[in-house]
Amino acid sequence: MAHSRGNLFILSAPSGAGKSSLINALLKKHADMKVSVSHTTRAPRPGENNAEHYHFVSVDEFKALIAKDDFFEWAQVFDNYYGTSKQAIEEQLAAGIDVFLDIDWQGARQVREIMDDVKTIFILPPSKQELEQRLNNRGQDSAEIIAGRMAQAQSETSHYNEYDYVVVNDDFDTALCDLETIVIAQRLTLKAQTTRHQTLINELLK
Repeated sequence: MAHSRGNLFILSAPSGAGKSSLINALLKKHADMKVSVSHTTRAPRPGENNAEHYHFVSVDEFKALIAKDDFFEWAQVFDNYYGTSKQAIEEQLAAGIDVFLDIDWQGARQVREIMDDVKTIFILPPSKQELEQRLNNRGQDSAEIIAGRMAQAQSETSHYNEYDYVVVNDDFDTALCDLETIVIAQRLTLKAQTTRHQTLINELLK
């Protein structure tokens, strides 16, 4: 049985919607799924390690990578830059691994222009009040920064209708099941199954 090329998924959400937690929970269940490790110019948060959570680089280093056309996509979010390595994505997809890009709507637009078979998923919080509470519970940001994130959340959410799927993260387990269902369904498309089971199909059609 041949392996088919992996699927590329984009996950976007306003900060605090639980996107990273959902991705991490999904990866714990499936060894053949990976999240792309992006480059960023922002400072590491407590518990974050270089090359595991992000490739932390300076602004000058990031701009040099842009000039070399090393990024699959990149965007500026607040005062920081984020980008995705072309080579890393292509190697994982070729190995049959499903890859998740944790990027915003700007990056999603860039990727869709390059790859028409990418599947996009937008994660919504259950309410504005719950979103603000989650941001406060992090205990990392000032009231001013949280207010800015809430304003940015409204802007980000206004692009939800550009995505293929929408998942509401109210009950975490339900949202995780919804996300997993989307990914598994992509593995069962005609194209993927034909590649994976070509020998079987040829035998059945003899």
